[in-house]
Amino acid sequence: MELRSSRISFAVAVLLSCFYTYLGTAIDTITASRSIRDPETIISNGSAFKLGFFNPGNSSNRYVGIWYNKKSEPVVWVANRNKPLNDASGVVTVSEDGNLVVLNGQNEILWSSNVSNSVTNVSAQLLDTGNLVLRDKTNGTSIWESFQEPTNTFLQGMKLTSHMRTGPIVQLTSWKSPSDPSPGSFSFGIESSNIPEGIFWKDSRVHGRTGPWNGQVFIGVRQMNSIYLDGFKLLVDDLARVVTFTYSSLNSTVFFILTSQGNIEERNWVAQENNWKVTFRSLETECDVYGWCGAFGNCNPQKNPMCSCLRGFEPKNMEEWSRGNWSSGCVRKKLLQCERINQTGKVAKEDEFLKLETMKLPDFAVRSSVTLESCREQCLNNCSCIAYAYVVGIGCMTWMGSLIDLNKFPSEGADLYIRLAHSELEKKDKKVVVIVPVVVAIITSAICTFFLCRWLAKRKERRNAMEESSEQSQKRCSVNYVTVTVTEAR
Repeated sequence: MELRSSRISFAVAVLLSCFYTYLGTAIDTITASRSIRDPETIISNGSAFKLGFFNPGNSSNRYVGIWYNKKSEPVVWVANRNKPLNDASGVVTVSEDGNLVVLNGQNEILWSSNVSNSVTNVSAQLLDTGNLVLRDKTNGTSIWESFQEPTNTFLQGMKLTSHMRTGPIVQLTSWKSPSDPSPGSFSFGIESSNIPEGIFWKDSRVHGRTGPWNGQVFIGVRQMNSIYLDGFKLLVDDLARVVTFTYSSLNSTVFFILTSQGNIEERNWVAQENNWKVTFRSLETECDVYGWCGAFGNCNPQKNPMCSCLRGFEPKNMEEWSRGNWSSGCVRKKLLQCERINQTGKVAKEDEFLKLETMKLPDFAVRSSVTLESCREQCLNNCSCIAYAYVVGIGCMTWMGSLIDLNKFPSEGADLYIRLAHSELEKKDKKVVVIVPVVVAIITSAICTFFLCRWLAKRKERRNAMEESSEQSQKRCSVNYVTVTVTEAR
């Protein structure tokens, strides 16, 4: 009897184990036999993320998305962003051809993972990274991932990729508005044709840029060192000609989102406030907008007006410039050495370089592997070269043509050396020659005046002291004389 009871208990335990295993698998997984219907959801195994149906903002449309579990906002990925559901009849399932699909009440496909394969035994699993992975159940191979088709959010472990010749492969695209997740005007990706850097586009036109990558950070982003000095990684696969950008952090609830206004924000969950906090914005001022001050214009948000021409340059259109329209930029005042020789035939003095510190380096740099001194000589010996910079982790960079998208940073940035005609620097030197002696003369005069005043004051004090001493002596003599006279009279 006891043996029979033990066998029954063992059988029940096995059945319960299988049952709970099934539940554990089903909670984060979608299969052909285990679909989810609005308003059902699945939750990742560690309860970090949730996938289900939602209404964005004040919209009545229904979408399938992924968001942090227990934190309904923001949604970090959207499936059917171009074809919303207009009711609660939506279904997420695995189709007969092995694709993950979103269906409406009429079984019409509104969205599909759109993978061409002959695998039918597949499942879609939501991971604790926020990645939705479609796998071949036979061997566990990944067939498709939501990280390969991001919307507006950059999560840890996600990879933004770019081909060195053809351009971005995986990039972010903003929502049209907080209530409409369809593709908006802005996108962000990695440009790698020359020196890798992040690029913001607005309707396919460059809207902003991060500056080049130096091995740790993008040097054209203010305070990027304070975000994640060791968290960002940019990897170059020379064989595949692909560049990959990713990041990681000890804080699992931190991510970056491209807003519908074209700004990348870092958001961090603050448990004490029970809310998301914006801890970084990529575009803080107009100076961060691409080419705000035009060619050879320098943008400094700390100054008013924020745009100014580089030394040796003047506004191309003074009337527009005075009205605060700086898009036409600046033009050079004096011809460079090569230009003067070509136009006049006269030998001119050699050009010089002016050092500009803590700068966001301009666009269209050409990189070469030479030393700092060789970098200067390389630029000086090339009549087309108008500026150079040398940054550890990048090397020598030179610029031909116009200097576009220059910013003055309060700190960090890089040193930029711009080429000027010798007379432009000579003029400044003459001013220095005149100003320095004048300043020295004024200081010397002030010092001499100070000591002269002190000497006169002390001389006056001594004179007053001598006069007082003389008066006191005379008084004593007078008293003694009176005393003597009285004594004799007695």
